[in-house]
Amino acid sequence: MGRHHYDDRWGWWEERSLAEKIALGVLFSIAGLAILVALLFLFGLIVMKLWNWLMPDIFGLGTISYWQAWGLLVLSSILFKKFGSHDSGSNWRTERKRKRALRSVLHKAESGCCGSSAFEGSEPTAEGESVPKD
Repeated sequence: MGRHHYDDRWGWWEERSLAEKIALGVLFSIAGLAILVALLFLFGLIVMKLWNWLMPDIFGLGTISYWQAWGLLVLSSILFKKFGSHDSGSNWRTERKRKRALRSVLHKAESGCCGSSAFEGSEPTAEGESVPKD
């Protein structure tokens, strides 16, 4: 059986010795960390420059230093952070359950199983909405 194109893309990696792979891993980790530090530095610098450019003229506030800009970023993250949403997967699950329950209630109301329906005299559209009959 011949080699696939996918295998050819990783050929440069497979040809390396274990020592070379470790050295490349360390090098990529250091490069990634350096890029992260540079971006974080730039982010603080941008906040400081924007504050010092806008806030004194608009609101009459004083200028801030680089570290005060970082303090402002930390404070805003504390104040405006969504509390209780530590698990990113829980939000879509909760939303899916809520939609499923709503569909069930709407289906029961449309079928008229629970007494008079608010949807009486209407027919569902292709999108599932109910519109009044003419």
